[in-house]
Amino acid sequence: MAKIKLTSEQQVILDQVKHIAAGLGETLAPFTEVVVHDLRTPKHAILAIHNNLSGRRVGDPATELGLARLADDDYPQVLANYANRLADGRQAKSTSIGIKDSDGHYFAALCLNVDVTLFRSITTLLEQFSVPKDGVVNETLDPSNAKSLRERIDKFAISLATTPQALRTDQRRALMQALKDEGFLELRRSMETVAQHLGVSRATVYNDAR
Repeated sequence: MAKIKLTSEQQVILDQVKHIAAGLGETLAPFTEVVVHDLRTPKHAILAIHNNLSGRRVGDPATELGLARLADDDYPQVLANYANRLADGRQAKSTSIGIKDSDGHYFAALCLNVDVTLFRSITTLLEQFSVPKDGVVNETLDPSNAKSLRERIDKFAISLATTPQALRTDQRRALMQALKDEGFLELRRSMETVAQHLGVSRATVYNDAR
């Protein structure tokens, strides 16, 4: 198929898309393949490919999504985070963004393919590392029961849709009253624990508790 000449508008848009793809490729290397497709020539659609994970090359054909967009201008412009698979069997997560001209016609696409295999391996490793063995021995390195105090502070902050460190003065005072009413301030080193968890000084905590 002979290459269809780009309109001046399409050329400007496509040039910008290619720059965006290059930047994304640099930023997301080496785990994300970034591909620019010229959908006007579907048999030779790939214009640029960064961090090649799929084994494709410039000049290779468009995917099924590209062909679907060519057939229907109402096809979804953004398809994000759908499951995919690379040529060697590795699992991937893909996002495809259709590029339209001012007449609303698809003529290009920007696609990202993330190799999730390594990330899943890291997740599995972290899970194995962080899960303690049950039934060996009971021990706490937190004799002051600071964990329950911190959890209560977190619960209070979550109820206000914020974080402990972002509590306003009036919210901190309400928190201190709640902790006092529930007996948390009777725990050993409670004021120090509260100050550390809120990211403020102990003097501030004592002042808020008045």
